[in-house]
Amino acid sequence: MQIWQAIVLGLVEGITEYLPISSTGHLILAAHFMGLAKDPQTKHAVDAFNIVIQGGAILAVLGLYWPRVVQMVRGVLGRDPAGLRLVVALVCAFLPAAVLGKLLKEHIESALFYAGPVTAAMILGGAYMMVVDEWRKGRFGMVPGPGATEMDVTDVTPRQAVAIGLMQCIAMWPGTSRSMMTITGGMFVGLRPKQAAEFSFLLGLPTLTAATGYSLYKNLSHAKQTGTPNLFELLGATNCAVGIAVAAVSAAIAVKWLVGFLNRHGLTPFGWYRIALGIVIFALSMAGAMTIAPK
Repeated sequence: MQIWQAIVLGLVEGITEYLPISSTGHLILAAHFMGLAKDPQTKHAVDAFNIVIQGGAILAVLGLYWPRVVQMVRGVLGRDPAGLRLVVALVCAFLPAAVLGKLLKEHIESALFYAGPVTAAMILGGAYMMVVDEWRKGRFGMVPGPGATEMDVTDVTPRQAVAIGLMQCIAMWPGTSRSMMTITGGMFVGLRPKQAAEFSFLLGLPTLTAATGYSLYKNLSHAKQTGTPNLFELLGATNCAVGIAVAAVSAAIAVKWLVGFLNRHGLTPFGWYRIALGIVIFALSMAGAMTIAPK
């Protein structure tokens, strides 16, 4: 991998990780067009690299929401009741994915990480977000839950957090988007778009940290057992560091932009984008121009 390729992957990861448009689909396209998916050994390392650079997305949220992080630390120390409530809510939201992810993620990917299921998830996800927007406007005779105009992320109850966490589990289907499911899950329990996005970003801290750490452990362990190069040796430690740094900066910009965009335009533009991207990826796959296969 050359350094410019690490920069491109870092940009793609940072921009798409927190947007409800599926980082998986964009990383597949980026790796394909840069020729990184041709050699099996390189593809395996790139798959791991695409997880590791999520560390940049984690750093972005830590930087942008540092006051919330401090509030949660104070809550754990018994100095901020609202901060403690938020910690409890995030733990409750994280646990479903932590348990089901460990049990099912690899089985789900081996069965669904193909062009048909991935593009179906992208297209159906786009339609789903349009429906959620219509629901928020009261088009189906229903409106968002009570307190939706005043509810803060620190007001999310453990039961509501578990509901958001179960929504996050749906994102184990490749191409679905963790952000899409957690943001809409937050809206369903009564959060406004801005607060739903904030809860989604904060939930990404434990979720992405666990995914990144587990992927890194698996790669290093496999390399040691088989005597093959690990991702740092194969791709270059400098490239990995550059990818993480670029992902951090681009993710911070994307997060700041997303909050304002959701308040002004809602989810529908992302829905149309997902549908168009899904069609493009499916067409390329059917034409034999690219291959989507389990990692």
